[in-house]
Amino acid sequence: MSDNAQPVLLDYLTKRYGELKLRLARVLRNADLAGDALQDTWLRLQSQEDEGAAIQSPRAYLMRMAANAAVDIQRRHGQSLPHEDVSALLDLADPAPGPMQVVEARSDLGVLVRLLNQLPQRQREVIVLVRWEGMPQKEVARKLGVSLRTVEMDLKRAHDYLDVRMLHAKK
Repeated sequence: MSDNAQPVLLDYLTKRYGELKLRLARVLRNADLAGDALQDTWLRLQSQEDEGAAIQSPRAYLMRMAANAAVDIQRRHGQSLPHEDVSALLDLADPAPGPMQVVEARSDLGVLVRLLNQLPQRQREVIVLVRWEGMPQKEVARKLGVSLRTVEMDLKRAHDYLDVRMLHAKK
């Protein structure tokens, strides 16, 4: 593990425990075993030494660790998982986008930024404040000194403009 991997993995496990447990429980078909496996994963992470390897996907890494922990727990209890379950655990897909999806997303983002720059200034401000910054429309109206109806119309026009142009850009 790299110098910063352990805290990142522990943080990820803490913040996404429910999601990880649900996913693991589906594969194992046993929520208790999934919880125990994640607990063992936490303990292993706490006691691991720095191994120097970089972690590409915390989720995939943790799921693999938890899958191995589940197999170990079953062995300790004199039980074994059916071959299909072990295969399913080992084949847990990495949800991280591949290189092609990353390139595509960057290209789409470049097109979106170019199109945003073509919008009238107020429409651009409205869509950025509402969609990217998550500001409520009423607050945007106050900030820009316009009515709520104006913000709604600017947002609709910006969406319509971007929808059509993004669709054409993908062709």
